[in-house]
Amino acid sequence: MKQAILLLNMGGPSNLGEVELFLRNMFSDKYILQTNALLRKFIGNIIVKKRLNEAVENYKILGGKSPLLEISNSLANKLADITGVPVYPVMRYVPPFAKDVLPKLKEQGIKELVLFSMYPQYSSTTVKSSIEDVQEALKALNWSPKLKIIDRYFDNPNYIKLQCDLIEQALEGEPCEDKKLIVSAHGLPMDIIKKGDPYEKEINANYELILQELNRRGCNFKETQLAYQSKVGNGTWLEPNLSDVLRNPSSLSVLIFPIAFTIDNSETVFELDIEHREIAEKIGYDYYKVAKCPNDSDEFAKFIQGLI
Repeated sequence: MKQAILLLNMGGPSNLGEVELFLRNMFSDKYILQTNALLRKFIGNIIVKKRLNEAVENYKILGGKSPLLEISNSLANKLADITGVPVYPVMRYVPPFAKDVLPKLKEQGIKELVLFSMYPQYSSTTVKSSIEDVQEALKALNWSPKLKIIDRYFDNPNYIKLQCDLIEQALEGEPCEDKKLIVSAHGLPMDIIKKGDPYEKEINANYELILQELNRRGCNFKETQLAYQSKVGNGTWLEPNLSDVLRNPSSLSVLIFPIAFTIDNSETVFELDIEHREIAEKIGYDYYKVAKCPNDSDEFAKFIQGLI
């Protein structure tokens, strides 16, 4: 059977011209702004106008783009080499879109598509949105290949080991006993959680499994804490907020591990490593480090191959 693998992600602007497209598509997503279509369009327009200039300036600091697509392409190439099948990143809010990638695969005579979520924990705002996007593009193409869906792996023992490897690599041989580990996840409004989204439960479970594996390895941090980042607006979001945790320190030596992403993006390289570092520096932290995501590492490519 001719198979292809799609790496599903929300995406990030590959140039400054895509910043507005990214924001517009994000805030027109029914799973992000959960209200009726008219109100969503109205609110989305307000948010985009409010955030666009600041977002463009932030991406300028990152060199005019998110690193996400470049890393995703590198991972796709590695995965294609070890699996022997075509692998394509597919983004939700910026190119490459499902509607552009799928016609090529149909022409190639692909019979089975593996939809691999680049988010370890399931949420309607990321995984469900991406999978439905592909399904709608398939329907528009009038194409019905067999679908194999991998929509979560937060509790997979090999993935937990991979996450703990990244934490240990970030330490670069330094002891963990005198440091605090803050595991940071992308935040979500409590309204979404209360509707039954499993994200918070899966983040908590992932966090506990990481602590168990670190303990097994003899890596015992002085303190550990789970926090959430990226709150937007005045509504109630998952807590505690990372910026509040950093402003009220119980330790001035912290290692941040981004638990909810597999590919580094503006939230890890700008928000965590630049904005939140500024908070730490103003307060006088003596150690502030952000661990890498799995990215295009050989180990992550082999993990994906193993799951598929």
